[in-house]
Amino acid sequence: MRQPRGDSRGILDPARLMRRVRFRRHLPAAPLQRWVEHYWLVDWELTEPFEQRVVPHPAVNVVFQRDGDGPEHAEVAGVGLDVFSIVLAGTGRVCGVQFRPGGFHPFWRRSVAGLTGRRRPFAELADRWPPAAAPRRVICAGTDADRCRALDELLTGWAPRPDPVTDEALRLVEAIRADRAVRRVDEFARDHGLSIRRLQRLFRTRVGVGPKWVIRRYRLHEAIERTTDGPPDWAALAAELGYADQAHLIRDFTTITGISPGTYSPRTHRRS
Repeated sequence: MRQPRGDSRGILDPARLMRRVRFRRHLPAAPLQRWVEHYWLVDWELTEPFEQRVVPHPAVNVVFQRDGDGPEHAEVAGVGLDVFSIVLAGTGRVCGVQFRPGGFHPFWRRSVAGLTGRRRPFAELADRWPPAAAPRRVICAGTDADRCRALDELLTGWAPRPDPVTDEALRLVEAIRADRAVRRVDEFARDHGLSIRRLQRLFRTRVGVGPKWVIRRYRLHEAIERTTDGPPDWAALAAELGYADQAHLIRDFTTITGISPGTYSPRTHRRS
């Protein structure tokens, strides 16, 4: 049986996050797992504001949040092109759905590229959902099991339908994620019997970004993850991940995270 991902890929300074909030992942109902990576739940009770930064996956998220006793609000977050930053304060809860890359299309039923780099209020798009997909109760309430059931009901009400083109996109993105040897779009397209043009169109409409972007983002996630046990050999890691040299990896890392590898690595091991 599949288990939720146990890595911290994309989360900057994950140890600090785990010390400040309760973060966990749960699988959705079995029929939804072909499209949904996992549900992610966060609860916090803080005495001072806490900022968390994340290098997004090539995936759409639907996020419900409730701060203190205030009303619940929700948004649809397309694939994030830049680092996402959020400041948490006081008490609150989040219930998020991370779709598999390409997995939001059967729910959205139009090109996912229209959401890329954007965060849209869920209510603003409510006229596009099937009536059964409207939340019938507060999502961020009760136990983890209650919250997961509420999300299951919401997504099932969307009535997603299997689509062979989406299945192809899901399979191709997973191949990139699982194989660090994938470095070039032309070689990847050839290996999978696709033209570069068709591959790019498939990724834009189903995933929301192109295959080159996906390859680079997963390489960067791997580089960030390698800092978990201490600063890696950056030159060796650059060669392993297909960068021309260490300087290219450092530049990519710094551009996306806003922090140089030399500065970031010590920060991930400090206590705070």
